[in-house]
Amino acid sequence: MTIGDPDRSGGNFKPRGNLRHVWFQGARAERAQPGWTAPAPEVVGVDISGRHEEEGEYLMVAAAVHAIVDSSRIRSVEGIGFASVREGPTLEATVDLVAEAVGNLPEPPACPIVSEHGEFYEEPAERIGLSFQPEFKYVESIGERETVQAAHHAAYAARGLLL
Repeated sequence: MTIGDPDRSGGNFKPRGNLRHVWFQGARAERAQPGWTAPAPEVVGVDISGRHEEEGEYLMVAAAVHAIVDSSRIRSVEGIGFASVREGPTLEATVDLVAEAVGNLPEPPACPIVSEHGEFYEEPAERIGLSFQPEFKYVESIGERETVQAAHHAAYAARGLLL
Protein backbone atom coordinates (compact mmCIF):
# COMPACT_ATOMS: atom_id res chain seq x y z
CA MET A 1 0.00 0.00 0.00
CA THR A 2 1.10 3.53 -0.65
CA ILE A 3 0.46 6.76 1.17
CA GLY A 4 -2.80 8.17 -0.07
CA ASP A 5 -4.37 4.77 -0.58
CA PRO A 6 -7.92 4.94 0.82
CA ASP A 7 -7.74 1.31 1.86
CA ARG A 8 -4.83 1.92 4.14
CA SER A 9 -5.78 1.83 7.80
CA GLY A 10 -3.02 3.84 9.35
CA GLY A 11 -2.33 7.30 10.61
CA ASN A 12 -0.39 8.33 7.51
CA PHE A 13 -3.35 8.66 5.16
CA LYS A 14 -3.10 11.67 2.88
CA PRO A 15 -6.16 12.29 0.72
CA ARG A 16 -5.83 13.08 -2.94
CA GLY A 17 -7.24 16.37 -4.20
CA ASN A 18 -8.62 19.35 -2.35
CA LEU A 19 -10.69 18.13 0.61
CA ARG A 20 -12.40 21.48 1.09
CA HIS A 21 -13.58 21.43 -2.53
CA VAL A 22 -14.70 17.80 -2.32
CA TRP A 23 -16.58 18.33 0.96
CA PHE A 24 -18.45 21.46 -0.18
CA GLN A 25 -19.33 19.93 -3.53
CA GLY A 26 -20.68 16.88 -1.76
CA ALA A 27 -22.65 18.99 0.69
CA ARG A 28 -24.19 20.99 -2.14
CA ALA A 29 -25.02 17.96 -4.22
CA GLU A 30 -26.62 15.96 -1.41
CA ARG A 31 -29.08 18.17 0.40
CA ALA A 32 -30.87 16.37 3.16
CA GLN A 33 -34.51 15.78 2.30
CA PRO A 34 -36.93 14.78 5.05
CA GLY A 35 -38.46 11.37 4.64
CA TRP A 36 -41.86 12.84 5.54
CA THR A 37 -43.44 16.24 5.92
CA ALA A 38 -45.82 17.21 8.68
CA PRO A 39 -49.09 18.71 7.55
CA ALA A 40 -49.02 22.49 7.82
CA PRO A 41 -51.88 23.87 9.88
CA GLU A 42 -54.31 26.34 8.36
CA VAL A 43 -56.02 29.16 10.24
CA VAL A 44 -58.20 32.15 9.49
CA GLY A 45 -56.93 35.18 11.38
CA VAL A 46 -59.51 37.94 11.90
CA ASP A 47 -59.32 41.55 13.00
CA ILE A 48 -61.59 44.61 13.04
CA SER A 49 -60.55 48.20 12.45
CA GLY A 50 -62.65 51.26 13.34
CA ARG A 51 -64.36 50.56 16.64
CA HIS A 52 -64.24 54.23 17.51
CA GLU A 53 -66.64 56.98 16.56
CA GLU A 54 -65.40 59.56 14.06
CA GLU A 55 -67.44 62.66 13.27
CA GLY A 56 -70.57 61.17 14.77
CA GLU A 57 -70.48 57.82 12.97
CA TYR A 58 -68.77 54.44 12.94
CA LEU A 59 -67.15 52.52 10.13
CA MET A 60 -65.96 49.10 11.21
CA VAL A 61 -64.07 46.98 8.69
CA ALA A 62 -63.23 43.33 9.31
CA ALA A 63 -60.62 41.30 7.48
CA ALA A 64 -60.28 37.52 7.50
CA VAL A 65 -56.94 36.12 6.32
CA HIS A 66 -56.88 32.41 5.47
CA ALA A 67 -53.28 31.24 5.78
CA ILE A 68 -51.12 28.17 6.03
CA VAL A 69 -48.81 28.65 9.01
CA ASP A 70 -46.15 26.92 11.00
CA SER A 71 -45.32 27.60 14.63
CA SER A 72 -43.53 30.88 13.95
CA ARG A 73 -44.60 32.34 10.59
CA ILE A 74 -47.07 32.48 7.75
CA ARG A 75 -46.10 30.07 4.97
CA SER A 76 -48.74 31.21 2.45
CA VAL A 77 -51.94 33.24 2.24
CA GLU A 78 -54.80 31.34 0.64
CA GLY A 79 -57.32 34.19 0.57
CA ILE A 80 -58.60 37.37 2.21
CA GLY A 81 -62.21 38.34 2.90
CA PHE A 82 -63.54 41.74 3.93
CA ALA A 83 -66.76 43.15 5.36
CA SER A 84 -67.79 46.58 6.64
CA VAL A 85 -70.64 48.04 8.64
CA ARG A 86 -71.61 51.46 9.95
CA GLU A 87 -72.97 50.23 13.28
CA GLY A 88 -71.62 50.84 16.74
CA PRO A 89 -69.23 48.27 18.19
CA THR A 90 -71.45 45.85 20.09
CA LEU A 91 -70.60 42.19 20.62
CA GLU A 92 -73.37 41.12 18.25
CA ALA A 93 -72.27 43.58 15.55
CA THR A 94 -68.63 42.47 15.75
CA VAL A 95 -69.50 38.76 15.61
CA ASP A 96 -71.79 39.36 12.60
CA LEU A 97 -69.15 41.48 10.87
CA VAL A 98 -66.41 38.88 11.34
CA ALA A 99 -68.76 36.10 10.20
CA GLU A 100 -69.46 38.08 7.02
CA ALA A 101 -65.74 38.63 6.37
CA VAL A 102 -65.05 34.91 6.83
CA GLY A 103 -67.98 34.17 4.50
CA ASN A 104 -66.38 36.42 1.87
CA LEU A 105 -63.23 34.27 1.65
CA PRO A 106 -62.71 32.69 -1.79
CA GLU A 107 -63.10 29.20 -0.29
CA PRO A 108 -65.05 28.29 2.86
CA PRO A 109 -62.44 27.49 5.51
CA ALA A 110 -62.26 24.10 7.16
CA CYS A 111 -59.83 25.38 9.78
CA PRO A 112 -60.02 27.31 13.06
CA ILE A 113 -60.82 31.01 13.13
CA VAL A 114 -58.44 32.85 15.46
CA SER A 115 -58.36 36.34 16.95
CA GLU A 116 -56.90 38.32 19.81
CA HIS A 117 -58.73 38.11 23.15
CA GLY A 118 -59.85 41.74 23.02
CA GLU A 119 -61.52 41.46 19.62
CA PHE A 120 -64.68 40.05 21.17
CA TYR A 121 -64.59 42.00 24.45
CA GLU A 122 -62.74 39.26 26.39
CA GLU A 123 -65.66 36.85 26.02
CA PRO A 124 -64.74 33.17 26.45
CA ALA A 125 -63.80 31.39 23.21
CA GLU A 126 -66.51 28.80 23.87
CA ARG A 127 -69.21 31.50 23.74
CA ILE A 128 -67.84 33.16 20.59
CA GLY A 129 -67.29 29.76 18.98
CA LEU A 130 -71.03 29.17 18.88
CA SER A 131 -71.20 31.64 15.98
CA PHE A 132 -68.41 30.11 13.87
CA GLN A 133 -67.76 26.85 12.07
CA PRO A 134 -65.70 24.70 12.22
CA GLU A 135 -64.21 26.19 15.40
CA PHE A 136 -63.07 29.42 17.01
CA LYS A 137 -60.12 29.97 19.32
CA TYR A 138 -57.86 32.70 20.57
CA VAL A 139 -54.27 33.01 19.35
CA GLU A 140 -51.95 30.28 20.64
CA SER A 141 -48.84 30.38 18.43
CA ILE A 142 -46.61 32.94 16.77
CA GLY A 143 -47.82 31.78 13.34
CA GLU A 144 -51.43 32.41 14.38
CA ARG A 145 -50.49 35.80 15.82
CA GLU A 146 -48.80 36.72 12.53
CA THR A 147 -51.99 35.80 10.66
CA VAL A 148 -54.08 38.01 12.94
CA GLN A 149 -51.51 40.78 12.44
CA ALA A 150 -51.87 40.41 8.65
CA ALA A 151 -55.66 40.70 9.09
CA HIS A 152 -55.11 43.84 11.18
CA HIS A 153 -53.07 45.49 8.43
CA ALA A 154 -55.61 44.46 5.78
CA ALA A 155 -58.58 45.80 7.78
CA TYR A 156 -56.80 49.05 8.60
CA ALA A 157 -55.84 49.64 4.96
CA ALA A 158 -59.32 48.78 3.67
CA ARG A 159 -60.90 51.12 6.20
CA GLY A 160 -58.57 53.90 5.05
CA LEU A 161 -59.71 53.37 1.47
CA LEU A 162 -63.39 53.53 2.45
CA LEU A 163 -63.09 56.77 4.42
